[in-house]
Parts: sequence; C-alpha cells; structure tokens
Amino acid sequence: MATKNRYAAIVEAIFHGRYEAGDKSVEFRRDQITSVAVSLGLAPPSNLGDVVYAFRYRRPLPDSIRATAPAGKTWIIRAAGPARYRFDLVTDIPLMPNPNLAVTKIPDATPGMVAKYAFSDEQAVLARVRYNRLIDVFLGIACYSLQNHLRTSVGGMGQVETDELYVGVDKQGVHYVIPVQAKSGTNQIGRVQIEQDIAVCADKLPSLVCRPVGAYAVDSDVVALLEFEEDDSEIRVANERRYRLVPPEAVTADDLARYRRRIPARTG
Repeated sequence: MATKNRYAAIVEAIFHGRYEAGDKSVEFRRDQITSVAVSLGLAPPSNLGDVVYAFRYRRPLPDSIRATAPAGKTWIIRAAGPARYRFDLVTDIPLMPNPNLAVTKIPDATPGMVAKYAFSDEQAVLARVRYNRLIDVFLGIACYSLQNHLRTSVGGMGQVETDELYVGVDKQGVHYVIPVQAKSGTNQIGRVQIEQDIAVCADKLPSLVCRPVGAYAVDSDVVALLEFEEDDSEIRVANERRYRLVPPEAVTADDLARYRRRIPARTG
C-alpha cells in the first residue's frame, strides 16, 4: 500500500475507533499508530511522528473524518503533550491570501547568486523575504532574523517547529517577536502552526509582543504576507499585503503616485 494511503488508513482507524457522534475532541497516543497498523495488516511506519506530521501540516485529513464535522467546522490535530495528540473540532477559517488584493512593487534586493540557485520551496521564500526586508516593510518596524528552522519544546504541546523567528523594535522602543511560517505551491498554513508559534513566543520570549506572520509564494515574483492574531480563541487574518519583487527600473512614477494615494490623511 502506498505511504499516502497507509497513513490515511491508520489515521482513519484511530479516529473512528474512539470517536462518538457529538464529540468535539478525540485523544490518542503516538504508540497507537503501530498497534493500529498491525491490526489493519499494514507494516507499521518506521517514523511514527511523520504520520501525524503529514496530517497536521501537509495533507488534508481523510474524507471520512472530515465528513463528521458539522457545516462551518473542521477537524485539526493538536499536540496534547509528549507523544500525545488530539483531534479537535474548530471553526473552519482558511488562512489563505486574498487573490483580489492589490500588489505593491518592491525593488528586488535578492543577491544574484541566491536567485540563480534558489529552490522553489519554503526556504527559498524565506530567503527572498529576508533579503528584501519584507517583514520590516509589512509590519513597519525594524526587524532582524534571529533563528531559522527553530525546533523547541513547549509545555503541554511537546516539540514544535517555526520556519523563522525575527525580533523587532518600533519607534517607541517596543520589542517584538515575529514567528514566520512560509508556504509555496498549493500548501496552506494551518491553524495549528500559528497556535504553536504564539505558544513558542509566550513560552520563550514572554516580554515581547508576538506578531505571527505567514509568507506565501503566490507567483514566481509575488510574495503575500499575512499577519495573524488570536480573536475569541480563533486564529484570524489581521493584516495582509502582496509584494512583487521587480528590477528597480520597473517601479514607475505612476506606481509611486498610486502608492502615495494609499497613505491615510493626517489629522493635526
């Protein structure tokens, strides 16, 4: 059986083996993956964590699981402690870029050697964001990359990952921590990732203001940045911009005049 189908069969069996109509959460242990695989006549995956990781970050849950969610709701998998997880029923709020948003041209400062050899994946998106200081432009504060691909542990969640962590300061001297998740292609940033980013900030840098950001490679030269916030226990999009990286001469006088019209009128 293909890995994709094997993973789906195992996750379905775990969920339906414990789910009862009306449940809003279903807990399970990582070691159950092995016993369930054996009960299904399947070879247990060599990397048990990858089964859960796949459905938390890379793939939609199987149809039979999603079909149990009422309209407007969806199932996600949250960490519930070391080697423990929980299916949770939450409001279905896609955290995707708005295709109707205006695009702002930014002179591309990506070094030629990086642009020539960059791969079309999340790390390439992060590199372009970093070299063009798009986090600074987007949030309006001075930002500095602190660490790439941060892996750490948070109480009650276990191990979590953040693609890149920035710190920043504004003109008032307020300090910020900005966790960034990046996606390319059709991949979508999941609610779980943003929840974990917020938890990492609260646990590791509690005195800093946390401003989670998602970076999407919308096109070969367009990056969408979304700022998220927690609102009534839901993760929502608080701010969004699209930036097109272009040669300096491609930013015309008409472009600059249009951008000036976006500036709110000053009062007093």
